[in-house]
Amino acid sequence: MSIITGPRRIIYPETDGKPMAENTLQFRWIVTIKEGLDRTYHDRADVFVAGDLFWYPVEGHPEIVQAPDTLVAFGRPKGDRGSYKQWEEGGIAPQVVFEVLSPGNRPPEMIGKFKFYEKYGVQEYYIYDPDEVELTGFQRTEGELKAIPNMNGWTSPRLGIRFDLSGSELTIYGPDGRRFLTYQELAEERDRLAGERDQLAQEHHQLAQEHHRLAGERDQLAQQLEAERQRNERMVAQLKALGLEPPGEADRGRGPIIPPAP
Repeated sequence: MSIITGPRRIIYPETDGKPMAENTLQFRWIVTIKEGLDRTYHDRADVFVAGDLFWYPVEGHPEIVQAPDTLVAFGRPKGDRGSYKQWEEGGIAPQVVFEVLSPGNRPPEMIGKFKFYEKYGVQEYYIYDPDEVELTGFQRTEGELKAIPNMNGWTSPRLGIRFDLSGSELTIYGPDGRRFLTYQELAEERDRLAGERDQLAQEHHQLAQEHHRLAGERDQLAQQLEAERQRNERMVAQLKALGLEPPGEADRGRGPIIPPAP
């Protein structure tokens, strides 16, 4: 007797149980890069940005996986995902990935990530060490990820962002020249913009009330003028009924008045 079974269901885990960051400095930089890229492409529906998301490049092989600290996939819609399954994303690999180092990162781990990103189609790969303020970049050339000689002042061809290492820490500028902000700075900016929005809403409400008041005064004045016109018409009609010329009627049609000769 044989037992027929269906195809084995493959599980693609969405977490490995490890924290996204080992310390606050690493976490701050992961969030800064991810949120900065989100803000850079907020008006592009075809650019997907994610942080610490599992990327599965090969269907049927859940063991082939990496979770870049930040990934950017052009040509893919925004939206929530439990993981990035490339075969469900039109076969598009993330074109740019970022890794932020912590003291716990080991050379074999980073070598493995490099080989993974090189093999599965990443176009630009950036590694930032916030403790040492060191930025390393790689760009795909002739099918391989090759080191970028000088990262200070480098502008990413794919992202259009510029890296500045001239200060005490890395500064990243978007294509519009605005600096990438930390989470705290973003929160403060959002609070400021919310305050300005509320103030504008209040001013708009006050202007609407003033407009309503002026419209009421205009309507009241128009009613008064109409009442005055009707009253004058009744007065003229009454004078004509009595055979009297209304004021100004007798002078109509007359030529110029010539004073008598002395």
